[in-house]
Amino acid sequence: MNSDSLVNFLQQSFHVTLGATTSLVEAIQDPQKREENLAQLQLDLNQLTQKLAEKGEMTEQEARRFVDSLMNQRGSQSAEEVTVSPPPPDIEMNTPPPTAEPNAQLELQELTAQIAAIRLELEKLREQDPAS
Repeated sequence: MNSDSLVNFLQQSFHVTLGATTSLVEAIQDPQKREENLAQLQLDLNQLTQKLAEKGEMTEQEARRFVDSLMNQRGSQSAEEVTVSPPPPDIEMNTPPPTAEPNAQLELQELTAQIAAIRLELEKLREQDPAS
């Protein structure tokens, strides 16, 4: 089996699987489609495989168009974001970061004090036990 026929076989298998999955989803969602899909199961295996492959190929094309449209929308949004006007001149670019809430600053100071106390305690322990 050469590489072209293997690729074609894999692509055909993918389309059949995708078509079968689409048929299953349709059967679950729509009772009328369920009857049509059950009637198709009585077809010859080759005919059923061909129909599922065609359905899978159509589903793949629809999915590709959908993904392409999403990518195009995202690309146009990115381009719009890039063309955003610069900040007004009265806003200085080197402005300091906003200050934290007083509670957060207090907690930070407490944690810093605890870390300093732990560090001192570790240093004392090292001095007491020079073997380690």
